[in-house]
Amino acid sequence: MNEREKLLKRIAAEDFAVIELHMFMDSHPNNKEAAMKLKEHDMKSQMLRKEFEETYGPLMANQIQANRWAWISDPWPWDVDCEKGDL
Repeated sequence: MNEREKLLKRIAAEDFAVIELHMFMDSHPNNKEAAMKLKEHDMKSQMLRKEFEETYGPLMANQIQANRWAWISDPWPWDVDCEKGDL
């Protein structure tokens, strides 16, 4: 697994934590510890996304950078082997 794929996995892990904590907060709206954890994971996700975009280009289609168009050089879904541990 290369550095790009490792960073994508870290982003996915933080995003998963954010989603889980959002659902937890639905049933525990006054839980201050969960609210703090949610904020921590959200900030970490934003930081990792920024790092990814600065290094590898836009992560989402609506985050196009004017100075480059990199979608064609990224791996396509069929180029990634999930069974071997690739993303």
